[in-house]
Amino acid sequence: MEKRIKIAVQKSGRLYEGTIKLLTECGLSISNGHNRLVDRPTNFPIDLLYLRDDDIPKYVEDKIADIGIVGENVVYEKNKTVNIIRKLGFAKCRLSIAIPKTEVYTGLDFLSGKKIATSYSKIVSDFLKEKGINADIHEISGSVEIAPAINLADVIIDLVSTGSTLIGNGLKEVETILNSEAVIISNPLLDENEMSIVNKLLFRIEAVSKSKKYRYLLLNAPESSVNEIINLVPGMKSPTIMPLAKSGWCSMHSVVEEDKFWDVIDNLKLLGAEGILIIPIEKMIL
Repeated sequence: MEKRIKIAVQKSGRLYEGTIKLLTECGLSISNGHNRLVDRPTNFPIDLLYLRDDDIPKYVEDKIADIGIVGENVVYEKNKTVNIIRKLGFAKCRLSIAIPKTEVYTGLDFLSGKKIATSYSKIVSDFLKEKGINADIHEISGSVEIAPAINLADVIIDLVSTGSTLIGNGLKEVETILNSEAVIISNPLLDENEMSIVNKLLFRIEAVSKSKKYRYLLLNAPESSVNEIINLVPGMKSPTIMPLAKSGWCSMHSVVEEDKFWDVIDNLKLLGAEGILIIPIEKMIL
């Protein structure tokens, strides 16, 4: 019987769509998973368990699931015996201090003696202890932003993505205490066979992740500019260069970093490049 491992993923909410998109891009055939508790892709030896995000670290610690995809903030708050084996680059947010917009923030000393509402009591408690700040923590779940308006707290410490919810509740973000994103966690006692499957999945994730950082570049250029263009877009090892029917010209194929390609294109044009095409890369294996 084929060895399979179990991966715990969020059944709904902030991480769900990004997780399913990533696993699909990695070639896993996932069907209607959010309406089921377990999904078994037929083309990869892994079973998906759909769980509440707060439960995922415990399931991985107890080896009910071998690995899980969850927010970094949840990993630190639940403080279970798991390993973070890869950051995934999506579902980015921050755990931030927010106060009424009429208040003047003077730094962390502002928190001394204050009532702080949060859903992340362990992270906040550890942070305050590290900074030597005495404050009263009120742990609540959901709708943390309303706490100052109903006099439950003076300050909140909550997850922030865009900050629009804070503004809508008369609050302002003043300081970040933790940056978070989706991560893969694992049970620290996986055996060799289990790690082999995990590493195959990590290989696919790396290929998908790399592809998002680069674009495939095709262009026509005068042969007199080839060396300068190679220095500008060296590619993964070196560009592909092919002669054109037009004398003195060639076609060049390379890759360019996503966040640099507009500057690169400006320089390519100065070197006489024409017919420049930028194409998305689906997977990249180095």
